[in-house]
Amino acid sequence: MLDDPGLTLIDATAYADEDRLHQACTRLRATSPVHRVDGPGYRPFWAVTKHADVLEIERQHELFLNAPRPLLTPKATEEQMAASGMALRTLVHIDDPDHKVFRAIGADWFKPAAMRRMQARIDELARRYADLLVEYGGECDFANDIAAHYPLYVILSLLGLPESDFPRMLRLTQELFGGADSERRRGTTAEEQLSVLMDFFAYFQELTASRRAHPTDDLASAIANGGLNDLDTASYYVIIATAGHDTTSSTIAGGLHALIEHPDQLERLRRQPELMPYAVDEMIRWVTPVKEFMRTATRDYELRGVPIKAGDSLLLCYPSANRDEEVFDDPFRFDVGRNPNRHLAFGFGAHYCLGAALARMEAKAIFTELIPRLASIELAGKPEWVATTFVGGLKRLPIRYTLA
Repeated sequence: MLDDPGLTLIDATAYADEDRLHQACTRLRATSPVHRVDGPGYRPFWAVTKHADVLEIERQHELFLNAPRPLLTPKATEEQMAASGMALRTLVHIDDPDHKVFRAIGADWFKPAAMRRMQARIDELARRYADLLVEYGGECDFANDIAAHYPLYVILSLLGLPESDFPRMLRLTQELFGGADSERRRGTTAEEQLSVLMDFFAYFQELTASRRAHPTDDLASAIANGGLNDLDTASYYVIIATAGHDTTSSTIAGGLHALIEHPDQLERLRRQPELMPYAVDEMIRWVTPVKEFMRTATRDYELRGVPIKAGDSLLLCYPSANRDEEVFDDPFRFDVGRNPNRHLAFGFGAHYCLGAALARMEAKAIFTELIPRLASIELAGKPEWVATTFVGGLKRLPIRYTLA
Protein backbone atom coordinates (compact mmCIF):
# COMPACT_ATOMS: atom_id res chain seq x y z
CA MET A 1 0.00 0.00 0.00
CA LEU A 2 2.86 2.38 0.79
CA ASP A 3 4.48 1.64 -2.56
CA ASP A 4 1.22 2.02 -4.48
CA PRO A 5 -1.45 4.12 -2.69
CA GLY A 6 -3.92 3.21 -5.44
CA LEU A 7 -4.19 -0.28 -3.96
CA THR A 8 -5.74 1.29 -0.87
CA LEU A 9 -8.87 2.01 -2.91
CA ILE A 10 -9.60 -1.71 -3.38
CA ASP A 11 -9.04 -2.49 0.31
CA ALA A 12 -12.43 -2.37 2.04
CA THR A 13 -10.78 -2.12 5.47
CA ALA A 14 -9.21 1.19 4.45
CA TYR A 15 -12.66 2.78 4.39
CA ALA A 16 -13.02 1.77 8.04
CA ASP A 17 -9.78 3.63 8.79
CA GLU A 18 -10.29 7.20 7.64
CA ASP A 19 -6.73 8.31 8.35
CA ARG A 20 -5.31 5.57 6.14
CA LEU A 21 -7.78 6.25 3.35
CA HIS A 22 -7.22 10.01 3.33
CA GLN A 23 -3.44 9.66 3.50
CA ALA A 24 -3.55 7.52 0.36
CA CYS A 25 -5.96 9.88 -1.40
CA THR A 26 -3.90 12.96 -0.49
CA ARG A 27 -0.82 11.29 -1.93
CA LEU A 28 -2.66 10.32 -5.11
CA ARG A 29 -4.02 13.85 -5.64
CA ALA A 30 -0.53 15.26 -5.25
CA THR A 31 1.50 12.75 -7.25
CA SER A 32 -0.77 10.68 -9.50
CA PRO A 33 -4.31 12.06 -9.70
CA VAL A 34 -5.24 9.76 -12.61
CA HIS A 35 -3.68 6.54 -11.38
CA ARG A 36 -3.63 3.06 -12.87
CA VAL A 37 -4.70 0.42 -10.32
CA ASP A 38 -4.08 -3.24 -11.07
CA GLY A 39 -4.64 -5.15 -7.86
CA PRO A 40 -5.32 -8.77 -6.97
CA GLY A 41 -8.89 -9.91 -7.49
CA TYR A 42 -10.00 -6.90 -9.54
CA ARG A 43 -9.92 -5.93 -13.19
CA PRO A 44 -7.64 -2.89 -13.75
CA PHE A 45 -9.01 0.65 -13.64
CA TRP A 46 -7.97 4.30 -13.45
CA ALA A 47 -8.47 5.97 -10.04
CA VAL A 48 -9.65 9.57 -10.49
CA THR A 49 -9.04 11.53 -7.28
CA LYS A 50 -9.24 15.25 -8.19
CA HIS A 51 -12.50 17.18 -7.90
CA ALA A 52 -12.11 18.80 -11.33
CA ASP A 53 -11.44 15.46 -13.03
CA VAL A 54 -14.45 13.77 -11.42
CA LEU A 55 -16.57 16.68 -12.65
CA GLU A 56 -15.07 16.44 -16.13
CA ILE A 57 -16.14 12.81 -16.37
CA GLU A 58 -19.59 13.26 -14.81
CA ARG A 59 -20.41 16.12 -17.17
CA GLN A 60 -19.87 13.80 -20.16
CA HIS A 61 -22.32 11.02 -19.38
CA GLU A 62 -22.59 9.98 -23.04
CA LEU A 63 -18.83 9.52 -23.32
CA PHE A 64 -18.29 7.87 -19.92
CA LEU A 65 -20.96 5.24 -19.27
CA ASN A 66 -22.18 3.55 -16.08
CA ALA A 67 -22.45 0.21 -17.87
CA PRO A 68 -20.99 -2.35 -18.01
CA ARG A 69 -19.03 -1.73 -14.80
CA PRO A 70 -20.92 0.72 -12.57
CA LEU A 71 -19.27 -0.25 -9.26
CA LEU A 72 -15.94 -1.51 -7.97
CA THR A 73 -16.62 -5.22 -7.61
CA PRO A 74 -14.27 -8.21 -7.31
CA LYS A 75 -13.82 -10.04 -10.60
CA ALA A 76 -15.26 -13.25 -9.15
CA THR A 77 -18.43 -11.45 -8.07
CA GLU A 78 -18.81 -9.80 -11.47
CA GLU A 79 -18.58 -13.21 -13.14
CA GLN A 80 -21.03 -14.79 -10.70
CA MET A 81 -23.56 -12.00 -11.23
CA ALA A 82 -23.25 -12.27 -15.00
CA ALA A 83 -23.74 -16.04 -14.88
CA SER A 84 -26.77 -15.77 -12.58
CA GLY A 85 -28.75 -13.43 -14.80
CA MET A 86 -29.72 -11.55 -11.61
CA ALA A 87 -27.65 -8.43 -12.21
CA LEU A 88 -29.19 -5.23 -10.86
CA ARG A 89 -30.40 -2.59 -13.29
CA THR A 90 -30.88 0.53 -11.20
CA LEU A 91 -30.33 4.23 -11.82
CA VAL A 92 -26.65 3.77 -10.93
CA HIS A 93 -26.21 0.83 -13.31
CA ILE A 94 -27.72 2.11 -16.55
CA ASP A 95 -27.37 4.88 -19.12
CA ASP A 96 -29.64 6.73 -21.52
CA PRO A 97 -32.10 6.13 -23.01
CA ASP A 98 -33.15 3.69 -20.25
CA HIS A 99 -31.84 6.00 -17.53
CA LYS A 100 -34.23 8.80 -18.48
CA VAL A 101 -37.17 6.39 -18.44
CA PHE A 102 -36.21 4.95 -15.06
CA ARG A 103 -35.58 8.35 -13.50
CA ALA A 104 -38.92 9.75 -14.64
CA ILE A 105 -40.85 7.02 -12.79
CA GLY A 106 -39.81 8.24 -9.34
CA ALA A 107 -38.89 11.85 -10.09
CA ASP A 108 -42.18 13.44 -8.99
CA TRP A 109 -41.84 11.88 -5.53
CA PHE A 110 -38.59 13.79 -4.91
CA LYS A 111 -39.44 17.18 -6.41
CA PRO A 112 -39.63 20.29 -4.14
CA ALA A 113 -43.44 20.22 -3.99
CA ALA A 114 -43.39 16.60 -2.83
CA MET A 115 -40.69 17.40 -0.28
CA ARG A 116 -42.80 20.23 1.15
CA ARG A 117 -45.70 17.83 1.58
CA MET A 118 -43.40 15.47 3.49
CA GLN A 119 -41.92 18.12 5.79
CA ALA A 120 -44.42 17.73 8.61
CA ARG A 121 -44.07 13.94 8.61
CA ILE A 122 -40.28 14.09 8.61
CA ASP A 123 -40.31 16.63 11.45
CA GLU A 124 -42.61 14.33 13.41
CA LEU A 125 -40.31 11.35 12.90
CA ALA A 126 -37.26 13.43 13.83
CA ARG A 127 -38.93 14.36 17.13
CA ARG A 128 -39.85 10.72 17.75
CA TYR A 129 -36.26 9.54 17.33
CA ALA A 130 -34.76 12.47 19.24
CA ASP A 131 -37.14 11.60 22.10
CA LEU A 132 -35.40 8.23 22.35
CA LEU A 133 -32.48 10.01 24.02
CA VAL A 134 -34.65 10.21 27.13
CA GLU A 135 -35.46 6.49 27.01
CA TYR A 136 -31.82 5.50 26.61
CA GLY A 137 -31.01 7.37 29.81
CA GLY A 138 -27.77 9.12 28.93
CA GLU A 139 -25.92 6.47 26.94
CA CYS A 140 -26.55 4.67 23.66
CA ASP A 141 -25.05 3.51 20.40
CA PHE A 142 -26.27 6.39 18.26
CA ALA A 143 -25.42 4.70 14.95
CA ASN A 144 -27.52 1.61 15.67
CA ASP A 145 -30.16 2.94 18.03
CA ILE A 146 -31.16 6.13 16.19
CA ALA A 147 -29.29 6.89 12.97
CA ALA A 148 -29.99 3.51 11.35
CA HIS A 149 -33.74 3.61 12.00
CA TYR A 150 -34.93 7.17 11.43
CA PRO A 151 -34.13 7.44 7.67
CA LEU A 152 -35.15 3.79 7.20
CA TYR A 153 -38.58 4.69 8.55
CA VAL A 154 -38.81 7.71 6.24
CA ILE A 155 -37.92 5.96 2.98
CA LEU A 156 -39.85 2.75 3.63
CA SER A 157 -42.90 4.78 4.65
CA LEU A 158 -42.56 6.66 1.37
CA LEU A 159 -42.54 3.33 -0.44
CA GLY A 160 -45.56 2.24 1.57
CA LEU A 161 -44.01 -0.86 3.14
CA PRO A 162 -45.47 -2.20 6.40
CA GLU A 163 -43.52 -1.33 9.52
CA SER A 164 -43.27 -5.02 10.38
CA ASP A 165 -40.94 -5.45 7.37
CA PHE A 166 -38.53 -2.66 8.37
CA PRO A 167 -36.13 -4.88 10.38
CA ARG A 168 -35.88 -7.27 7.42
CA MET A 169 -35.06 -4.39 5.07
CA LEU A 170 -32.40 -3.08 7.46
CA ARG A 171 -30.74 -6.49 7.72
CA LEU A 172 -30.75 -7.06 3.96
CA THR A 173 -29.37 -3.57 3.31
CA GLN A 174 -26.53 -4.08 5.76
CA GLU A 175 -25.73 -7.45 4.16
CA LEU A 176 -25.83 -5.97 0.65
CA PHE A 177 -23.59 -2.98 1.37
CA GLY A 178 -21.52 -4.79 3.98
CA GLY A 179 -20.39 -7.66 1.80
CA ALA A 180 -16.75 -6.90 2.66
CA ASP A 181 -17.41 -6.39 6.38
CA SER A 182 -16.83 -9.45 8.57
CA GLU A 183 -19.72 -8.54 10.88
CA ARG A 184 -22.32 -7.58 8.30
CA ARG A 185 -21.80 -9.87 5.34
CA ARG A 186 -23.90 -12.99 4.92
CA GLY A 187 -20.93 -15.01 3.72
CA THR A 188 -17.56 -14.84 2.06
CA THR A 189 -18.37 -16.38 -1.31
CA ALA A 190 -19.89 -14.70 -4.35
CA GLU A 191 -22.76 -17.22 -4.17
CA GLU A 192 -23.59 -16.28 -0.58
CA GLN A 193 -23.55 -12.59 -1.39
CA LEU A 194 -25.73 -13.18 -4.44
CA SER A 195 -28.28 -14.83 -2.14
CA VAL A 196 -28.84 -11.45 -0.45
CA LEU A 197 -29.87 -9.97 -3.78
CA MET A 198 -32.13 -12.94 -4.48
CA ASP A 199 -33.88 -12.37 -1.13
CA PHE A 200 -34.44 -8.74 -2.08
CA PHE A 201 -35.84 -9.75 -5.45
CA ALA A 202 -38.20 -12.32 -3.92
CA TYR A 203 -39.58 -9.73 -1.51
CA PHE A 204 -40.04 -7.04 -4.14
CA GLN A 205 -41.55 -9.40 -6.75
CA GLU A 206 -44.32 -10.12 -4.25
CA LEU A 207 -44.72 -6.38 -3.61
CA THR A 208 -44.88 -5.69 -7.35
CA ALA A 209 -47.66 -8.22 -7.86
CA SER A 210 -49.62 -6.74 -4.97
CA ARG A 211 -49.31 -3.12 -6.16
CA ARG A 212 -50.22 -4.03 -9.73
CA ALA A 213 -53.33 -5.85 -8.57
CA HIS A 214 -54.25 -3.22 -5.98
CA PRO A 215 -52.50 0.17 -6.63
CA THR A 216 -52.18 2.53 -3.68
CA ASP A 217 -50.98 6.10 -3.26
CA ASP A 218 -47.33 5.40 -2.58
CA LEU A 219 -43.99 5.25 -4.37
CA ALA A 220 -44.12 1.45 -4.52
CA SER A 221 -47.24 1.64 -6.69
CA ALA A 222 -45.63 4.23 -8.97
CA ILE A 223 -42.66 1.89 -9.49
CA ALA A 224 -44.77 -1.26 -9.89
CA ASN A 225 -46.92 0.39 -12.54
CA GLY A 226 -44.12 2.30 -14.26
CA GLY A 227 -44.00 -0.01 -17.28
CA LEU A 228 -40.79 -1.85 -16.34
CA ASN A 229 -40.31 -5.60 -16.46
CA ASP A 230 -40.22 -7.54 -13.20
CA LEU A 231 -36.42 -7.60 -12.86
CA ASP A 232 -36.08 -3.87 -13.53
CA THR A 233 -38.95 -3.12 -11.16
CA ALA A 234 -37.31 -5.14 -8.38
CA SER A 235 -34.00 -3.39 -9.09
CA TYR A 236 -35.71 -0.01 -8.75
CA TYR A 237 -37.09 -0.95 -5.35
CA VAL A 238 -33.68 -2.17 -4.19
CA ILE A 239 -31.88 1.12 -4.90
CA ILE A 240 -34.64 3.25 -3.33
CA ALA A 241 -35.01 1.07 -0.24
CA THR A 242 -31.28 0.64 0.41
CA ALA A 243 -29.39 3.71 -0.77
CA GLY A 244 -32.39 5.80 0.27
CA HIS A 245 -31.70 5.20 3.93
CA ASP A 246 -28.18 3.80 4.34
CA THR A 247 -26.49 6.89 2.92
CA THR A 248 -28.55 9.20 5.11
CA SER A 249 -28.01 7.14 8.26
CA SER A 250 -24.25 7.28 7.58
CA THR A 251 -24.44 11.06 7.24
CA ILE A 252 -26.41 11.46 10.47
CA ALA A 253 -24.12 9.22 12.53
CA GLY A 254 -20.97 10.68 10.97
CA GLY A 255 -22.31 14.20 11.38
CA LEU A 256 -22.86 13.74 15.10
CA HIS A 257 -19.41 12.20 15.45
CA ALA A 258 -17.90 15.24 13.72
CA LEU A 259 -19.72 17.58 16.11
CA ILE A 260 -18.43 15.58 19.11
CA GLU A 261 -14.88 15.73 17.74
CA HIS A 262 -15.23 19.47 17.03
CA PRO A 263 -17.03 20.89 20.09
CA ASP A 264 -16.42 24.46 18.93
CA GLN A 265 -18.53 23.72 15.84
CA LEU A 266 -21.25 22.13 17.96
CA GLU A 267 -21.35 25.24 20.13
CA ARG A 268 -21.33 27.46 17.06
CA LEU A 269 -24.32 25.59 15.63
CA ARG A 270 -26.09 25.78 18.97
CA ARG A 271 -25.63 29.57 19.01
CA GLN A 272 -26.42 30.00 15.31
CA PRO A 273 -29.11 27.49 14.30
CA GLU A 274 -29.54 29.39 11.04
CA LEU A 275 -26.31 27.69 9.93
CA MET A 276 -28.03 24.29 9.88
CA PRO A 277 -28.36 24.02 6.05
CA TYR A 278 -24.61 24.71 5.71
CA ALA A 279 -23.85 22.29 8.55
CA VAL A 280 -25.81 19.50 6.88
CA ASP A 281 -23.90 19.91 3.62
CA GLU A 282 -20.64 19.92 5.55
CA MET A 283 -21.65 16.67 7.26
CA ILE A 284 -22.41 15.16 3.85
CA ARG A 285 -19.01 16.28 2.51
CA TRP A 286 -17.24 15.08 5.65
CA VAL A 287 -18.80 11.60 5.58
CA THR A 288 -19.22 11.12 1.81
CA PRO A 289 -21.34 7.95 2.25
CA VAL A 290 -20.99 6.88 -1.41
CA LYS A 291 -17.31 6.12 -1.85
CA GLU A 292 -17.17 5.50 -5.59
CA PHE A 293 -18.88 4.93 -8.87
CA MET A 294 -17.22 3.52 -11.97
CA ARG A 295 -17.41 4.76 -15.54
CA THR A 296 -16.31 3.16 -18.82
CA ALA A 297 -14.82 5.26 -21.63
CA THR A 298 -16.55 4.85 -25.00
CA ARG A 299 -13.60 6.27 -26.95
CA ASP A 300 -9.98 7.25 -26.45
CA TYR A 301 -9.66 10.29 -24.20
CA GLU A 302 -6.95 12.27 -22.43
CA LEU A 303 -7.55 13.14 -18.77
CA ARG A 304 -5.01 15.41 -17.09
CA GLY A 305 -2.47 14.36 -19.73
CA VAL A 306 -3.07 10.64 -19.15
CA PRO A 307 -4.26 8.66 -22.20
CA ILE A 308 -7.45 6.71 -21.48
CA LYS A 309 -8.33 4.02 -23.99
CA ALA A 310 -11.83 3.15 -25.18
CA GLY A 311 -13.16 0.43 -22.88
CA ASP A 312 -11.01 1.49 -19.90
CA SER A 313 -12.70 1.72 -16.49
CA LEU A 314 -12.41 4.79 -14.26
CA LEU A 315 -13.16 4.94 -10.54
CA LEU A 316 -14.59 8.27 -9.35
CA CYS A 317 -13.20 8.60 -5.83
CA TYR A 318 -15.63 10.86 -3.99
CA PRO A 319 -13.91 10.93 -0.56
CA SER A 320 -10.81 12.27 -2.32
CA ALA A 321 -12.65 14.79 -4.49
CA ASN A 322 -14.39 16.11 -1.38
CA ARG A 323 -11.03 16.79 0.29
CA ASP A 324 -9.40 18.43 -2.73
CA GLU A 325 -7.17 21.28 -1.56
CA GLU A 326 -7.77 23.18 -4.81
CA VAL A 327 -11.51 23.37 -4.15
CA PHE A 328 -12.01 23.42 -0.38
CA ASP A 329 -10.28 25.88 1.93
CA ASP A 330 -8.58 23.79 4.63
CA PRO A 331 -10.45 20.63 3.54
CA PHE A 332 -9.65 18.64 6.68
CA ARG A 333 -11.34 21.27 8.87
CA PHE A 334 -14.96 20.53 9.79
CA ASP A 335 -16.76 23.86 9.34
CA VAL A 336 -20.54 24.08 9.94
CA GLY A 337 -20.60 27.43 8.16
CA ARG A 338 -18.66 26.34 5.06
CA ASN A 339 -19.98 28.30 2.09
CA PRO A 340 -19.65 27.65 -0.75
CA ASN A 341 -19.47 23.90 -0.37
CA ARG A 342 -19.07 22.31 -3.78
CA HIS A 343 -18.95 18.71 -2.58
CA LEU A 344 -19.71 15.88 -4.98
CA ALA A 345 -21.28 13.48 -2.51
CA PHE A 346 -24.50 13.41 -4.58
CA GLY A 347 -22.65 13.11 -7.88
CA PHE A 348 -23.19 15.58 -10.70
CA GLY A 349 -25.04 15.93 -13.98
CA ALA A 350 -27.41 13.34 -15.42
CA HIS A 351 -26.80 10.90 -12.56
CA TYR A 352 -27.16 13.42 -9.72
CA CYS A 353 -28.77 11.69 -6.74
CA LEU A 354 -32.55 11.57 -7.08
CA GLY A 355 -33.05 11.74 -3.30
CA ALA A 356 -30.59 14.56 -2.48
CA ALA A 357 -33.28 16.97 -1.29
CA LEU A 358 -34.86 14.30 0.91
CA ALA A 359 -31.50 13.40 2.48
CA ARG A 360 -30.82 17.06 3.32
CA MET A 361 -34.31 17.48 4.76
CA GLU A 362 -33.96 14.42 6.99
CA ALA A 363 -30.56 15.45 8.33
CA LYS A 364 -31.69 19.02 8.95
CA ALA A 365 -34.79 17.84 10.82
CA ILE A 366 -33.00 15.41 13.15
CA PHE A 367 -30.17 17.78 14.08
CA THR A 368 -32.64 20.63 14.60
CA GLU A 369 -34.26 18.37 17.20
CA LEU A 370 -31.10 16.91 18.71
CA ILE A 371 -28.83 19.89 19.27
CA PRO A 372 -31.08 21.97 21.59
CA ARG A 373 -31.68 18.87 23.72
CA LEU A 374 -28.01 18.11 24.36
CA ALA A 375 -26.45 19.84 27.35
CA SER A 376 -23.32 17.74 26.90
CA ILE A 377 -22.17 14.86 24.74
CA GLU A 378 -19.02 12.76 24.46
CA LEU A 379 -17.85 9.43 23.13
CA ALA A 380 -18.56 6.47 25.41
CA GLY A 381 -16.32 4.09 23.49
CA LYS A 382 -14.49 3.67 20.22
CA PRO A 383 -16.42 4.45 17.01
CA GLU A 384 -16.26 1.77 14.32
CA TRP A 385 -16.77 2.07 10.56
CA VAL A 386 -18.09 -0.42 8.01
CA ALA A 387 -15.51 -2.08 5.79
CA THR A 388 -16.75 -1.31 2.29
CA THR A 389 -15.68 0.08 -1.05
CA PHE A 390 -19.12 1.38 -2.02
CA VAL A 391 -21.61 2.75 0.56
CA GLY A 392 -21.03 3.05 4.27
CA GLY A 393 -20.11 4.95 7.37
CA LEU A 394 -20.17 4.38 11.09
CA LYS A 395 -21.56 1.07 12.30
CA ARG A 396 -21.04 1.94 15.96
CA LEU A 397 -21.06 5.33 17.69
CA PRO A 398 -21.27 4.87 21.47
CA ILE A 399 -22.15 8.19 23.13
CA ARG A 400 -22.69 9.51 26.64
CA TYR A 401 -24.80 12.63 27.08
CA THR A 402 -26.84 14.78 29.40
CA LEU A 403 -30.03 16.48 28.31
CA ALA A 404 -30.81 20.17 28.62
